[in-house]
Amino acid sequence: MEKLVLALLHASRRLRRYFTGYVITVLTNFHIGTILQKPETSGHLAKWAIKLGGHNILYRPRPAIKGQVLAYFITEVPEDKIKECKAVETPIKDTSDELWMLYTDGASNEDGAGAGLRLVSPEKHEFTYAIKLDFKNTNNEAEYEAFLAGLRLAIKMGAQNLQAHVDSLLIASQINRIYDAKGEVMALYLEQVKELLQKFKSYKFVYINRSENKPADALSKLASTAFQHLAKDVRIEVLKNPSVLLRQVNVIEIGPPSWMTPIIQYLQEGILLENKAEARKIQNRALFYEINGGILYRRSFLGPLLRCLDPQDASYLIREIHEGICGIHAGPRMVVAKIMNVGYYWTGIHVDALKELRK
Repeated sequence: MEKLVLALLHASRRLRRYFTGYVITVLTNFHIGTILQKPETSGHLAKWAIKLGGHNILYRPRPAIKGQVLAYFITEVPEDKIKECKAVETPIKDTSDELWMLYTDGASNEDGAGAGLRLVSPEKHEFTYAIKLDFKNTNNEAEYEAFLAGLRLAIKMGAQNLQAHVDSLLIASQINRIYDAKGEVMALYLEQVKELLQKFKSYKFVYINRSENKPADALSKLASTAFQHLAKDVRIEVLKNPSVLLRQVNVIEIGPPSWMTPIIQYLQEGILLENKAEARKIQNRALFYEINGGILYRRSFLGPLLRCLDPQDASYLIREIHEGICGIHAGPRMVVAKIMNVGYYWTGIHVDALKELRK
């Protein structure tokens, strides 16, 4: 995987003009995009992910090349030899019926709480994952957290048909609608599970004994008790908050439109202004931006993504850096440099900094 990412990095350096100004589609059957976006990526992959994050790269599965090979063969065969050749039919493999196997388990004790999961692909490739739950929870909530993490991982890997195995009779019965979810927290977890299950073509839940779920059980106990001594080949994630909102918060106020509004509308919904000249400008500017988690970011050439701010937040950030608790009372150039170093950006940042400091 490191060799594949390194090859892509060399291509971006040799073809910098094309990577900077256009959307690049990478055809590969490996999950490069999923691995580069994981927060636990470290080492060379983390450094290369930051450098590649400055470009608009899309990862698509490689299409079948057998038909193209036959087309080349037909063009090279002389016309008088075509009758001697027999038609070759290659059966197309239906990947929709491939079954993914998921094993999850959660553990909560005095030392802490953890979750472990094991995802097995149709080709028998295993993905092990350990999660440290850094918030108060019960054993049933830890079981639900492990199951939700397994569903999210299966969705990222592109699984369509899933068979889940859990060793908690309560969780399996609630998902299979045998038991009712009593309690507000259990109901929220069950609702979150149902929402994720809608993204699968087919799914099935199987209750198994704990003796049949030893790998996931060992991962959950390992994450809850010996978090500092986990092996490097186990993917580790720390959850600071539960996966469900214990309190529903309704948005009662929406900020006024800003310079980000037309770019966000174009990236999310493809909406452009009626003026063709302005619409063309937005299309060109949108190449340098992307939306992640509903937040607009600007790509930087040598650093990570920069979070975009509206004028109100920009004014507060300038005043905080200039005259806040750790203010340095520096000039506009130094203030702008510190703003971009901490990961923020907006259009007209130099002009706004100069105006605020003159006040």
